[in-house]
Amino acid sequence: MSRVGKKLIPLPKGVKLTVGDQLVVEGPKGKQTVPVPPGITISQKDGVVEILRDGDDKAALHGLTRALTANAVQGVSTGFTRELDIVGIGYRCDMKGRIASFTLGYSHAIEFYLPDGVEMKVDKQTHVVLTGSDRQMLGQVAAKMRGLRPPDPYKNKGVRYTGEVLRKKVGKTGAAGK
Repeated sequence: MSRVGKKLIPLPKGVKLTVGDQLVVEGPKGKQTVPVPPGITISQKDGVVEILRDGDDKAALHGLTRALTANAVQGVSTGFTRELDIVGIGYRCDMKGRIASFTLGYSHAIEFYLPDGVEMKVDKQTHVVLTGSDRQMLGQVAAKMRGLRPPDPYKNKGVRYTGEVLRKKVGKTGAAGK
């Protein structure tokens, strides 16, 4: 039984829903579409969205559709934020238009092109704030940036999410083999 699917989604002011073969969510921060699978119905009344299913065989799609709809509603009303920290001597990031230039200890700078719908702000060259209305795209961009230089478990250097807890490993000792 899907507990996620049963939860109601409150609609903030300025958010408009259009139900068809796809659900179109429009708000102050943009427009998003959510696919509506067969067997799932969406009803809107009194500023609340309810998602219903035909039978128990649609339980997984019920919860998925509700989660995607809630993310779209939050995205077009308030948006989402992901923050990254760049840790290491000489590691930094600079913005030039829609291109982020990362210096991460390689022999060359890495240029990262930001897709449409994702905005980036750099504080003190080592703190990156990503904002956007599409949660999936924002998370994918943040993961790709982290993947440019993932955190090293021995020195804790690299690109990491703000607040990410890392376990530092102990390195080799020189006298162990003698």
